[in-house]
Amino acid sequence: MSKKPGKTAPRSASKPIAKRPAPKSRATAAKRPRAAKPPALEMRIALALEAIAAGMAAASPKFSNADSLASADAFVWHPDGRLAPVPKVSRVDIELLQGIDRMRDTLIENTERFATGLPANNALLWGARGMGKSSLVKAAHARVNAMKKVSGRLKLVEIHREDIESLPALMAQIRASDFYFIVFCDDLSFDGNDASYKSLMAVLEGGIEGRPDNVILYATSNRRHLLAREMVENERSTAINPGEAVEEKVSLSDRFGLWLGFHKCSQDEYLDMVRGYCGHYGIKLDADELQREALEWSTTRGSRSGRVAWQFTQELAGRLGVKLAGK
Repeated sequence: MSKKPGKTAPRSASKPIAKRPAPKSRATAAKRPRAAKPPALEMRIALALEAIAAGMAAASPKFSNADSLASADAFVWHPDGRLAPVPKVSRVDIELLQGIDRMRDTLIENTERFATGLPANNALLWGARGMGKSSLVKAAHARVNAMKKVSGRLKLVEIHREDIESLPALMAQIRASDFYFIVFCDDLSFDGNDASYKSLMAVLEGGIEGRPDNVILYATSNRRHLLAREMVENERSTAINPGEAVEEKVSLSDRFGLWLGFHKCSQDEYLDMVRGYCGHYGIKLDADELQREALEWSTTRGSRSGRVAWQFTQELAGRLGVKLAGK
């Protein structure tokens, strides 16, 4: 019995140790008022971000009104809804485009009809690389836009391949304009399971709204059907109904009413291109020497095309110290 007080003594001595969490509770209690601050801080940050976004939206240029569209002849479409003007278009004079006379005349005639309010077709320029497909579109726009009966009312709008899905938004923005628009997509093609071509199909034909009367589409591609040959063959070999599987994708190119095929040029056409460039830019070299060097250049490149002719012209001009004024 006398040992019981001894047992209770250590318990009383350990009581202060049991009270040690008390300071933690004070710290927690002290921190509780701060817990209400993060929501207020987040609110201030959110309001600040909204103000910044509103300021940026107000500062960003809008190109949907008539005055802005009249400020330039060419624009680049951005999927956020902007039409960015191009002060100076990178183009080649149409007289320098050699070996594509038939395609040149056909596209100019089609463009002129469109710009004067007459029926015209969407155009697909397909074929060999470097043969002036893109250059012809830009040159045809410049030629027709300079005509008195058009007088600058024809606008060129470039849309990038990866932004095709935003094409309906572009159509909606320019549909009510008094200007005429060539919507131009360079190097258009589709691979794999890319389904964005359906947006283009709906705009070309088949959509409930259809293509606006003041819009025409020009596209360039190395592929006649805008799809790789192996993709078409794969559809035929793996689909349950091969005919339907191929028709859906191949029908895209069918919706371009005008097909212009570009093929590899002959040696004489290639030399005519080189001579045309040199004469236009005042590059003087003995005719035999010019021909020899031009042919040697095309041999090292393994091809003959307008692009190769232009690259040789640039190399020759740089070597002879001639500036390509008006490039």
